[in-house]
Amino acid sequence: MSLARRASAEFAGTAMLVAAVVGSGIAANRLSPDDVGLQLLENAIATALALGALILMFGPVSGAHFNPVVSAADWWLSRHTGAGLTVRELAGYAAAQVTGAVAGTVLADLMYGLPAVSWSHTDRTGSNLWLAEVVATAGLVVLVFALARSNRATAAPAAVGAYIGAAYWFTSSTSFANPAVTIGRAFTDTFAGIAPASVPGFVAAQFVGGLIAVAALAIWYPHAGRSADALVVPHPTEEAVLR
Repeated sequence: MSLARRASAEFAGTAMLVAAVVGSGIAANRLSPDDVGLQLLENAIATALALGALILMFGPVSGAHFNPVVSAADWWLSRHTGAGLTVRELAGYAAAQVTGAVAGTVLADLMYGLPAVSWSHTDRTGSNLWLAEVVATAGLVVLVFALARSNRATAAPAAVGAYIGAAYWFTSSTSFANPAVTIGRAFTDTFAGIAPASVPGFVAAQFVGGLIAVAALAIWYPHAGRSADALVVPHPTEEAVLR
C-alpha cells in the first residue's frame, strides 16, 4: 500500500483523535463547569471510546499508530527484519501525525464556535508530570508491541482505548503519551490545552518512555520487531481492503 495512502490515514486518524480529546474537553467544561473531576471523567471516556473506534477504522490502512513514538519504536525494533517502517515511512508518518493533530485541534475549536487557534495558557510542567509521561508512554508502547508479538493485535482497539482511559486517572499528567497530540493541544486555550512552553518537556519525557519501552521489550518480547507489520491491527492486503 502506498505511503501517501497510509500517511493520509495517519493524518485523518490523528486529527479525529485530537478532535475527540479537545472537543470532549470543551463539552465537559461547559456541561460540568463546577466539577473538575467529572470533567476529566467525561474527557477520558470520550477519548478512550474514540481511540478504539479509530483504530478499527484506520488500522487496516496504516496500522493506526497516531503517535510518533509508536512509529519510531516500530522502525527501530524492525530495522533488521524489514517488517516495519523504513526511515522514509517514519518521516512521512510523523509529519502526518503532527499536522493531523493540529488540524484536529482547529476542527474542535471551530465546532464549538471558538477561534481556530488560541495558544493555551495551561502550564503543565514539573518533574512529577514528566515522570508521569514517561510511565504513560512506556506502558502504551509495551502494550501495543506485546499484543502484536503474542498474536492478539485484534484486541488492540479495546486494550489501547482502555489503557489510555485508565492512564487519564493514574498519571498526574492525564496521560498525553503522544508527541503529536501534545503539540496539537498547544493550539487551544481550553480544558485539554497545554502551554507551548510546556510542550518540549512533555515530548522529551514521551520519547524517554519510548526508549524504556524498547529496552523492556528486548527483555520480555525479544523478537517483537518480527511482528511490527501487525501494528496496531494486522495489515490485510490492499486487494482485501478494497473488496
